[in-house]
Amino acid sequence: EVQLVESGGGLVQPGGSLRLSCAASGFIFSNYTMSWVRQAPGKGLEWLSLINRDGSSTVYTDSVKGRFTISRDNAKNTLYLQLDSLKPEDTAVYYCTNPALGSRGQGTQVTVSS
Repeated sequence: EVQLVESGGGLVQPGGSLRLSCAASGFIFSNYTMSWVRQAPGKGLEWLSLINRDGSSTVYTDSVKGRFTISRDNAKNTLYLQLDSLKPEDTAVYYCTNPALGSRGQGTQVTVSS
């Protein structure tokens, strides 16, 4: 069974940072490109970033480029998203996904507020 379990969310002030983690199981993690998406209150899913199988290539949507960093540790079957320079508009539930398998975790809430 494919499982993706996100953690690391929370309440942070504008300009702050968080590091999200996604523990993967039930598939060979190193064989798959992985991605992060988010859903803000009252809005649809927004794709944020992806990373290729060995972590050598990453892509970001413009709204987070230069502020968020995706990475992975294939030895630990874990995907990460470093969130820096956070803004109130980054408030959302953040999900990791395996696009090829169509899988998504339960999400972790990030709230940016003073």
